[in-house]
Amino acid sequence: MAVSMKEKSEILLESGTNELQLIEFTIDNRHFGINVSKVEEILRYEDNITPMPHSNRYVEGVFKPRDIIITVIDLAKYLGLPASANPENDIVIVTNFNKMHSAFHVHSVEDIHRLGWKDIEKPDSAIYGGEEGIATGIARYDGRLITLIDFEKIVADISPVESIKVSEIEKMEDREKVKKPIMLAEDSPLLEKVIVKCLDKAGYINVMRCSNGEEAWKMLDEIKGRPGKMKDKVSLVITDIEMPKMDGHRLLKLIREDDDFKDVPVIIFSSLINEQMYKKGEKLGATAQITKPEIAKLITIIDRVLK
Repeated sequence: MAVSMKEKSEILLESGTNELQLIEFTIDNRHFGINVSKVEEILRYEDNITPMPHSNRYVEGVFKPRDIIITVIDLAKYLGLPASANPENDIVIVTNFNKMHSAFHVHSVEDIHRLGWKDIEKPDSAIYGGEEGIATGIARYDGRLITLIDFEKIVADISPVESIKVSEIEKMEDREKVKKPIMLAEDSPLLEKVIVKCLDKAGYINVMRCSNGEEAWKMLDEIKGRPGKMKDKVSLVITDIEMPKMDGHRLLKLIREDDDFKDVPVIIFSSLINEQMYKKGEKLGATAQITKPEIAKLITIIDRVLK
């Protein structure tokens, strides 16, 4: 069994429609989801995985389905769920985000669904677990709940070197403080904290935080009524793409269609800057698009835009 997402995902979503395609999979009969945009291939689980000495306890080993070696992560073990009773029927989901390939061992893949971000709720803190949680959203589909998982956080936990490269920012000398207001739309509390810390280190100390595109748009609407020039009220918007209620592409579309905000620079800072997503962002009028590990590049572009 080998399913390429380019073949399987035939629905090409229009830019800025606030929709996503979600792959539903199961572990221990519990339902989870991953954005199709993160998935490169779905394969049958096989025993040709080579264990790696001294690897993380959630890493089963590596395999080479094509021309690159990919790390296989035991998602059941990571989530604290029972192992499969019939591993010969299991599935490996091969992902590609943040310019990195990974593979996740799951028990089954059910189907692909087209959903609206407005229908995806962010779990409350008891379920989400704050910065330590791995659930980014809950979708209801056909009478069952599907939990969207923060795959970036899982990879960062297992291989911190592949996460946002804050070391590049920590090397910066003291910089002049810039009070121009920056709006940040990021649904992960952990990543929001890291990004704000990096912006602060780079001298950008006036950051308005929003946990999704809907919150950001409501704040922009409120800002519109304040006196003063727009550039003094919001000088820049930085947005993720994947967010409950409203995604970054929809937020960008609304900004560009609004006479008051259409000239505000918008930077997309996301793990999903692949070829297709880049074209969408470009079509919608993104000022720049940067993949999440490249925080130093983000600072460089902010310097160019605001100074």
